Amino acid sequence: MELLTEAHFWVGAAFVVFMVILVVAGAHKFAWKALGDAGDKVRAQLDEANRLREEAQELLTRIQADREAAEKLSAEILANAQEQAKRMQAEAQERLAEQIERRGKLAERRIATAEAQAAAEVKAAAGELAAAMAEQVLAARIAGATSDPLIDGAIGQLAGKLQ
Repeated sequence: MELLTEAHFWVGAAFVVFMVILVVAGAHKFAWKALGDAGDKVRAQLDEANRLREEAQELLTRIQADREAAEKLSAEILANAQEQAKRMQAEAQERLAEQIERRGKLAERRIATAEAQAAAEVKAAAGELAAAMAEQVLAARIAGATSDPLIDGAIGQLAGKLQ
């Protein structure tokens, strides 16, 4: 009976009685339910996390595909722009060559016109000079001929014969 005087015995007995009361009252059902609810919450959170991870993976895949498409599009745009720049450069060089050729022909025509005009001016000046020289020669001869006594005598005889 020494056992009834020990405090450890009474603590153990009280614990056993407390446990029996809890079992009879159904506390174990509440504990299992609480643990089950907590497990369900954890399971729901894990399911939600898995769903979010899958969505994130799908979104990442979609973004990578969009990025690749954008890179391809930018490469095509760049290639088209380079091709267009080369084509525009070739067209500009062709137009420049045509313009240089047209200006060269225009300059040749102007030079030919200027040469013809200069030749005409030289011919006109030569003609005027020849006419002036002829006039001077004729004037000198006429001036010398008026003092010729034979011509004056012949003219005087003509006047007498004509009357």
